[in-house]
Amino acid sequence: MQEQQVIRAVAHWVDSVVVQLNLCPFARKELDNKRVRFAVTDAADEQGILEDLARELEFLNDNPETETTLLICTTALSDFSAYNQFLDYTEGLLDQLALTGTYQIASFHPHYQFAGTCPDDVENYSNRSPYPIFHLLREASLEAAIAAYPAVDEIPNRNIALLQKLGVHHMQALLKSCADDC
Repeated sequence: MQEQQVIRAVAHWVDSVVVQLNLCPFARKELDNKRVRFAVTDAADEQGILEDLARELEFLNDNPETETTLLICTTALSDFSAYNQFLDYTEGLLDQLALTGTYQIASFHPHYQFAGTCPDDVENYSNRSPYPIFHLLREASLEAAIAAYPAVDEIPNRNIALLQKLGVHHMQALLKSCADDC
């Protein structure tokens, strides 16, 4: 799949799942203001992905008008267990670059599974995406958004209730449509 098709699929997912379902109440503002960067890595190994992550972190440092980046993996880390283990390396990269506390990395994956859940539990869809994605967030901006949002602690429970109401089949179809439409 070409890079632009991948970006369209992920942008469609952000709009139709994350924003329209309000899974992240902070996403709409940044998407509407065109402050979200979509970047693709076709790196086939973990070292290549770390290099691409480092480049994207540098991009954010150099471009304060860009609020956040979604780095989309098209080749590697399709296995959720491997992806989940790789998250430790992303934290190590933040440490190595002295960016811990400046950025944090949120994780999304087609087979995302929260600890203590079964693979088919609908709540996993709050972090399921068309591709493995590393979401690079500016920590100061996130803290400000959280401070200004009433009842931020209720977001996960609200999301679970919504996803349970919609059901697994609806969420599967919605996620599939993101790739099919592009």
